[in-house]
Amino acid sequence: MRILLTGTAGRIGRAIYVRLSPFHDVIGLDKIPASTVDIVGDITDTALLSRLCEGVDAIVHTAALHAPHVGIMPDTEFEHINVGATERLIQCALVNNIKQIVFTSTTALYGSASRLQGRAAWIDEQTLPQPISIYHRTKLAAEDLFRAASESAGLKVSIIRMSRCFPEPAPLMAWYRLSRGVDARDVAEAHALALERSVGGVCETYIVSGVTPFQKEDCEELWHDAVSVLKCRAPELVRDFIKRSWDLPEKIDRVYDSAKVQCELGWNPRFDYKNVLLLLDQGLSEVLPIKNLSNAQRSLS
Repeated sequence: MRILLTGTAGRIGRAIYVRLSPFHDVIGLDKIPASTVDIVGDITDTALLSRLCEGVDAIVHTAALHAPHVGIMPDTEFEHINVGATERLIQCALVNNIKQIVFTSTTALYGSASRLQGRAAWIDEQTLPQPISIYHRTKLAAEDLFRAASESAGLKVSIIRMSRCFPEPAPLMAWYRLSRGVDARDVAEAHALALERSVGGVCETYIVSGVTPFQKEDCEELWHDAVSVLKCRAPELVRDFIKRSWDLPEKIDRVYDSAKVQCELGWNPRFDYKNVLLLLDQGLSEVLPIKNLSNAQRSLS
């Protein structure tokens, strides 16, 4: 399969490029030169997109402005890149008779829906997003463009709403894998599996987050006494934290449920919290060390 992959200088784009390249003819596009970028160019360049879409079988669209750009880049740039460029990419796909697109979205767009009071929020694909920032709003708007194209033109679209996935202090990153975090390599695997879908004219949305040991009935206790829930549901993590003299989180405020992608695409993440500890012990930059214990404790509270 010949695949146009946008945003391949970024963290997720790189991981997807590495996962797909041994099996497909991947064209990596980004405006920043990198080892995973085949074409240096801007996603907003319609003429370039038109050329790159010629002879392509599928598109994986990862390029976007993200949460760290909020307050730094003007809102108009978010609209221009996250929405406008996406709309032009869809049009180029239709002109070139491309039938399949995988779109990298984010669980961040659930916004206020994941910030309840008095109990942890249980988030699945049935939860209605309540966007807060321009980042949330533009990612949701881009999703709507893909849904409309699927309905009107028969595009096969997979929307991957991925959870938190960037280097953070190790304790935080470790327990996030149980509730609201995921490894970039597992995100890439979800994209690869989505490309294997054979149903045309369908737009499916998938939450991609680490498999949680928690249950819906834990939500109130996760808010008030997360340590007790962890001792019951994740005793190995508790023991590993005690060995490293790390504090456990007193409160967990949300859980992202990835049951749908596991069931429908056969996605099975390989990199859980133990991999975070392994990467830390190996001194790799994928995990941040704890600068001092008090900072770690504040982060976990």
